[in-house]
Amino acid sequence: MEVFDVVRTVLAVRAFQDKPVLQETIRRIAEAAWLTASSQNGQPWHFIVVEDRSMIQKLGSLVRTGSYISQAAFAVIVGMEKSQFAVSDASRAIQSMILTAWSEGVGSNWTGFHGLTGVNSPFGIPPEIEILAVVPFGYPVKKIGKGKKKRKPFDEVVNLGRYGQPFK
Repeated sequence: MEVFDVVRTVLAVRAFQDKPVLQETIRRIAEAAWLTASSQNGQPWHFIVVEDRSMIQKLGSLVRTGSYISQAAFAVIVGMEKSQFAVSDASRAIQSMILTAWSEGVGSNWTGFHGLTGVNSPFGIPPEIEILAVVPFGYPVKKIGKGKKKRKPFDEVVNLGRYGQPFK
């Protein structure tokens, strides 16, 4: 898929098929995070790819907003070192993973946002690494409407030159 088509059609997936994702696809998704641009090239992130079924289910119980993680083929825990740009950089990496996955037919969704301290210990993550999110991945259970997004009108949120001047 072309990059713009991926951005235009990606949607959150919260129900996954019981079907494994190929290792090379998982690797590309992880590499997308690793290759993401980072402020001052600080790379304040850590990515833990979780494929073990029992540990994926554990993640589903640890993330309040993502019990559906337990259905995923795999998940990525996104941790970050404390730095000025950590949230921005790690967020960019998450989006790179989500878009790369979608381009290969794999769905995902960001779960959690800070306060995921219960994830550290079971996965051997030192306490100084803050968990920003857990991102589950898998093939969507049903076809979802590619490109059918509910968005405010373009000219209501995109301005040209100054606020209040719609980009037409």
